[in-house]
Amino acid sequence: MYIVAKRFIANDAEAEDVVQEAFIKAFSKLEQYQAEVTFGAWLKRIVINTSIDTLKANKKRLIELDEAHLKIVDNEYDDKWLVDDTVTINDIKQTIDNLPEKYKYVVMLYLLEGYDHQEISNILNISEVASRTQLYRGKKIVQEQLTKKQHGTRY
Repeated sequence: MYIVAKRFIANDAEAEDVVQEAFIKAFSKLEQYQAEVTFGAWLKRIVINTSIDTLKANKKRLIELDEAHLKIVDNEYDDKWLVDDTVTINDIKQTIDNLPEKYKYVVMLYLLEGYDHQEISNILNISEVASRTQLYRGKKIVQEQLTKKQHGTRY
């Protein structure tokens, strides 16, 4: 759970506080656990929500896209995005970490945590359309940055 918190919170001590707070929340709301998902998945969601709440409290607000300017992205054609064999998982994580916040959290929740768009929309309080659009745009930026790095134009 600490690793999950660290994906959102850069400061080690603050990430530890988030995990501790999440465990306290989980313990105090244990009667609400319905076993619809595994206990680990339930706890992980609490850790993610607590991490996001902490970021919001630190004035690191999530930036929502204006719904009027969104377009629906067809993910059928977007699912094929490959990176060169020389790109490491650390390169990908670092690139995701450098994304603007409005893309970063959606990309992390989708690619690293495995949440679907409905779950992401509930966690971040955005529409599913916004989730899809932010994922599409975030993945596009990640691809561009990794391509630049591969061709030596970055760093």
